[in-house]
Amino acid sequence: MTVVTTVNVNGIRAAAKKGFVEWLAGTEADVICLQEVRSEPEQLPVELRDLDGWHAVWAPAAAKGRAGVAILSRQAPQRTVIGFDSDEFDGSGRYIEIDLPGLTVASLYLPSGEVGTERQDEKERFMAEFLAYLTTLRTRAAADGREVVVCGDWNICHRPEDLKNWKSNQKAAGFLPEERAWLSRVYDEAGYVDVVRALHPDTTGPYSWWSYRGRAFDNDSGWRIDLLTASQKLADTCTKAYVERPASHAERWSDHAPVTAVFDLTQLPQH
Repeated sequence: MTVVTTVNVNGIRAAAKKGFVEWLAGTEADVICLQEVRSEPEQLPVELRDLDGWHAVWAPAAAKGRAGVAILSRQAPQRTVIGFDSDEFDGSGRYIEIDLPGLTVASLYLPSGEVGTERQDEKERFMAEFLAYLTTLRTRAAADGREVVVCGDWNICHRPEDLKNWKSNQKAAGFLPEERAWLSRVYDEAGYVDVVRALHPDTTGPYSWWSYRGRAFDNDSGWRIDLLTASQKLADTCTKAYVERPASHAERWSDHAPVTAVFDLTQLPQH
């Protein structure tokens, strides 16, 4: 079994002080995709700089203290790619991918956007370029006999079941009709599968992000924006997918929770 986890750490140095290091020591994941690292590798605390048993690749943002993605893997990557051939976004710390035997794993931090601002325009430009790349990635991987999983904070809820207060958020970034339509294209045109939703088609949630404001976590008033989207053959091997929701508000080390999927790669056709 191959276990893949994605989590937006909301600043890895802050998360390290609140329980991320202990979570990392106990995880059964083989690969971990991190988003919103917000740290240069040399700024990492010593316990994260030399991770025993892990191979780490980092893609910090050119803008200091912003964004940043990373991938930790038990196995050494055969290849690492930062960015997706985008003049605008390759230095923004929003995309990194590694090749493992038969598998490409990517960590994505899609811009969150804000309606009526340049941030939303940026998000839409990113989405347009990234959709084209997703198609290219899957096609290239298939030609090489590889499967793909793109993990991360997609900052979009696809269906009403994906956020608690969907009626009041229909004009908010993250649940706009055009964003939801774009995610449909990721599935229908680019050929990816949301593995959590595939295994839990009729479930409300499970949510992966809760605001720190008010009692959002205690009331489970969340959003399901952290996704593992896989090529179809890989998705077919997914035996389990779940959110690692903390037991209490006090045990949170990020405003996101880890999302984990278990794949049985022995089910894949042998090339």
